[in-house]
Amino acid sequence: MGWGQKVSRAGYYALLGLPDALAPTGVRARVTRRVFRSRFELREPGAGRAAAHSTLAAAVGLIAWFAVFLAASAAVRGVLYPVVAAHEYQSSWGGPTLAGAWAVHAVLGVGLLPLWWFLVAGLGVLQLRLTQRLLGRTGPWWPIPLAVLLFLGSIAVFIAWLHQI
Repeated sequence: MGWGQKVSRAGYYALLGLPDALAPTGVRARVTRRVFRSRFELREPGAGRAAAHSTLAAAVGLIAWFAVFLAASAAVRGVLYPVVAAHEYQSSWGGPTLAGAWAVHAVLGVGLLPLWWFLVAGLGVLQLRLTQRLLGRTGPWWPIPLAVLLFLGSIAVFIAWLHQI
């Protein structure tokens, strides 16, 4: 499997994290095996581990969906800049002309999409490590505090984003 396919599977797994967090643990294990096409053994996680996985997987999945929303809105705003900007391009990137501002916003909005997808794929790897640690009882301990810190940081980013729109 090439690196592009691995990145695609990890991104797909990140987006499945939110709905998958509500499923029974057997379904979560099956989804992990099918997405990555590798062995994953569910090891009697218990109610506490299953609840912790549900909470953290839903949080990381929500972050992944928010990242996809931000990427899509940046791409659409970049391509449709003349419609969205409403003559505020004099002091914007690429200004003072409309053509320059439009070009810069379109290139950035569309050109940064692969980087957004790498971010989502990284969240998918975090999802996988959470699943391995909490449901499979293997793997490192670091995904648990990292998921909590990422979620708290994402709340701060979301609040800041709300204030700027």
